[in-house]
Parts: sequence; structure tokens; C-alpha cells
Amino acid sequence: MNSGINVPLRLEEIDIRELLPQQEPFVMVDRLKYFDEKVTSTQFLIRADNLFVEDGHLNACAIAENMAQTCAARLGYVNKYILRRNIQIGVIGSINGMEVFGDVKVGDILNTEITVMEQIMELTLVHATVKVCERMIASANMKIALTEEETA
Repeated sequence: MNSGINVPLRLEEIDIRELLPQQEPFVMVDRLKYFDEKVTSTQFLIRADNLFVEDGHLNACAIAENMAQTCAARLGYVNKYILRRNIQIGVIGSINGMEVFGDVKVGDILNTEITVMEQIMELTLVHATVKVCERMIASANMKIALTEEETA
């Protein structure tokens, strides 16, 4: 971390729900695993009661939402712990080149990583990858636009 960003506490101590605008049952990340200026990663255990599980398998819409919520976790972390303000809300501007390479089933743990490719004013371009163990499940490029809206 070259720009002097201080991580205020251990990531495993953070309640991920404090960083996200999404609420149960739509939360698609369990914990923040890693954060620096360019890379953020999360983990998510697929449970049988997940709204996006059909016949024991997670659908592709949920994988895209998991990627987006990893972006939201990054934004929430920056807002809460670095800028010390309310969580700013971001919206998906676009998802490009999304590919799903494999099936995800109940009991799998998604390891999602986003890499900031470019950030211009209120628009962030990220490359996202999702793995189960070391098996690549999906990848995509996403544009996330910040809104003026904040959570309380």
C-alpha cells in the first residue's frame, strides 16, 4: 500500500453488512478478505436458502450480483474507514464481457476479486473474477457509478 492508506482494523472483524447498502436476504458476500488501493476480495458461502439457488445450484444473476457487492464492499470500506463518512451508494453502469465458466452449487465458497482498472471522477472500471477454490467460475468488466445518495 504505497499511498499510506492505513487499515484501521483486521478485516475479519468487520461486519460486512455495515459496508453494503443491500440488506438480507439480498446480501451476496459474507466477509471482506482483502483490501488495498487496487484490489478487493470477498468470500461468500452458498447456502441452500439463498434466493438465487435453484435445484441446488446458484444462477448466473447471483454471480453478477456477488461481483457488484464486492465493488460495494470496497466502496463501503473506503467511505467508512478511510474517508470516515456515510456509505456512498454505487450503481452498476454496465457489465461487459461476462463469462461463466462453471457451475456453483450449495456448499461452494465464492472467492471474488475485483481489480480497479481505472477511476475517473465518480466512475470506476473494475475487472472481476470469481473462483471456487482455484477453479475459475466467472469473470467480467464492470462500470460502477457513484451516486450522491448515502446510507444513514
